[in-house]
Amino acid sequence: MSEVPAQLLYTEEHEWLRLEDDGDVTVGITDHAQAALGELVFVEVPESGNDYDTGDACAVVESVKAASDVYCPLAGSITEANEALADEPELVNGSPYDDGWVFRIRPADATVLDGMMDAEAYERFIAELED
Repeated sequence: MSEVPAQLLYTEEHEWLRLEDDGDVTVGITDHAQAALGELVFVEVPESGNDYDTGDACAVVESVKAASDVYCPLAGSITEANEALADEPELVNGSPYDDGWVFRIRPADATVLDGMMDAEAYERFIAELED
C-alpha cells in the first residue's frame, strides 16, 4: 500500500499539496505515482515566476518506463522550484513528500484547496483504481 500522509491534500492526477505558513502551496507527486512510474531518471521543474492555470502541464517526470506531465493543481504563480531534482531525480522516489517536492506556487485563489481530496478520500480513490 502506498504511503498517504494524513496532513496533505491530493488530486486525481496523483499530486499532493501542502499549504505552507506563508500561503504558498508545495506540490509533488504521490508515493503511488512514483511507484507506478518506477525509477525516475529526469525531472523538469517549472521556472519561478511563471503563471499557470488549473490543469496546465507545468513539470515533467521521466522514468525508465515512461514520461509523464505534472499538472498544476491550482492557478497561481510559481514561487520556487526544487532545483535539486535536476541532479537527483531519484529524490522523488526515495522521499516523495519531503526532499522530492516539485514546486511551490502562490495560489490565485486558495479556496480551491477546499475541493481537494483528503488522505482518506485519496486512499479510497487509489484503491478503486487497483480494483
